[in-house]
Amino acid sequence: MNRVNYQLELDRVLAALEGRPSLLLHSCCGPCSSYVLEYLTRYFEVYLSYYNPNIQPEAEYELRLENQLKVIERIPGVTLVPCAYDGPAYDGAVRGLEGEPEGGARCTECFRLRLEFAARECSRLGCDYFATTLSVSPHKDAQRINAIGLSLAGKYGVKWLPADFKKRNGYRRSIELSRELGLYRQNYCGCLYSKTGA
Repeated sequence: MNRVNYQLELDRVLAALEGRPSLLLHSCCGPCSSYVLEYLTRYFEVYLSYYNPNIQPEAEYELRLENQLKVIERIPGVTLVPCAYDGPAYDGAVRGLEGEPEGGARCTECFRLRLEFAARECSRLGCDYFATTLSVSPHKDAQRINAIGLSLAGKYGVKWLPADFKKRNGYRRSIELSRELGLYRQNYCGCLYSKTGA
């Protein structure tokens, strides 16, 4: 299978932009979003969706949301799109996949759940594009994330912004910004399966 360089795909989209289009950005957490927002707010009016029903327990979700808000306060040009915690949606999406290894089929369904919410929000708000911060992590498969995003773009009639934000030292910059902003950096992805390394 040919691997696509999604950073180059993003470069092509950005070079062709006219004006300042709107972007619905799904954010997995404050630290990951820090670099992505620093980068994308130069090109887009950003609406941020912090839809992460995978984060367990709910107290952890709230802690990460607090840190997401710290980032938004420091980076201008970002509008938070409110949404509630929805743990049962995640439980339903991964039912039967509880024993899968970290990074496997359970994670694919988790990506799909969150990106589908983002695609629907993009359509509802009339944004020009949607994207996610997920690819900034070296532990996340940009090929899989972009494939899901592209398929959902077709389903909802919206445009997916391809990206691999870990490229060009994106992950390293997110660590630097996390330090500068005093952010809590979690030591597991979000679900309790990732915490135990199932």
